[in-house]
Amino acid sequence: MPSPGSGGLSAFIAGLPKAELHVHHVGSASPRIVAELAARHPNSAVPADEEALAEFFTFSDFAHFIEVYLSVVDLVRDAEDVRLLTYEVARDMSRQNIRYAELTVTPYSSTRRGIPERAFMEAIEDARRAAAAELGVTLRWCFDIPGEAGLEAAEETARLACELRPEGLVSFGLGGPEVGVPRPHFKPYFDRAIAEGLHSVPHAGETTGPRTVWDALDSLRAERIGHGTSSVRDPELLAYLAEHRIPLEVCPTSNVATRAVASLDEHPIAEMVKAGVLVTVNSDDPPMFGTDLCTEYEIAARLLGLDAAGVAELAKNAVTASFAPAQVKSSLTAEIDAYLAAWPR
Repeated sequence: MPSPGSGGLSAFIAGLPKAELHVHHVGSASPRIVAELAARHPNSAVPADEEALAEFFTFSDFAHFIEVYLSVVDLVRDAEDVRLLTYEVARDMSRQNIRYAELTVTPYSSTRRGIPERAFMEAIEDARRAAAAELGVTLRWCFDIPGEAGLEAAEETARLACELRPEGLVSFGLGGPEVGVPRPHFKPYFDRAIAEGLHSVPHAGETTGPRTVWDALDSLRAERIGHGTSSVRDPELLAYLAEHRIPLEVCPTSNVATRAVASLDEHPIAEMVKAGVLVTVNSDDPPMFGTDLCTEYEIAARLLGLDAAGVAELAKNAVTASFAPAQVKSSLTAEIDAYLAAWPR
């Protein structure tokens, strides 16, 4: 079997049609786009030099990551910035053969900085339509609450999601720090979003223990769990996730970059799979972590000991776990199968 770093499996992964379910809107801005936005807004703390950004995106811990992330959020100041960012994220996805993505968007971070809410919605929707027509990338949105901003942000995010619901919106999430941000506090806002037909996809168990995952399941009625890294510390929780087919959105490089996991070799993805949990592989905030989805698949292939057929099954997990319509799921699954069948053995 070729190793993930070898030409064989790397080339297979590069061409593999893929879906991604845990990737953040602003966190997906490439160094080129971040530098362009920083140059447009020179009073920011973010360097306008692509090389300097590599050092800027080196994090001491999760709190430092949030601090840096918010400084990049501050670069997105008008609807033109929003549209540019969104379309360019889709362009980067197309280069990796990502066909479908559920992009986590935090509208509160933009509207509280003065971007009119309807202009924000129009910007992401215009970019979504253009991405489908010009790049062959289907984008859908998860509107998430920035946990560090508290219940005011939760109320506003729920209002924007339910009252101004854009066509591409499929789910409702909760991101940011977990420490000091109990999941049950957000139950009323998730209840409202779920009543409006949105799916529940909170982050949980990334920098805290399994109890946070249980809270996300019990209080927020989570249908997928963002990260869920600490789930492996609770065999009962793993069994529950496996039995109820609640997927984990796993982001290996992110977990190491934010110090949620000590190293890639210590990442618990293999324990998750061994327990029968439906695992999807994702990039989270790829340029900030110096990665992309193809790299995350290579890492997962190494940690799980997968060949090309195993990687294709991993790719189909993301399709299965997505909130795409049945026709889109069927089409993308067939495309993955055809790609594998045509791959040189």
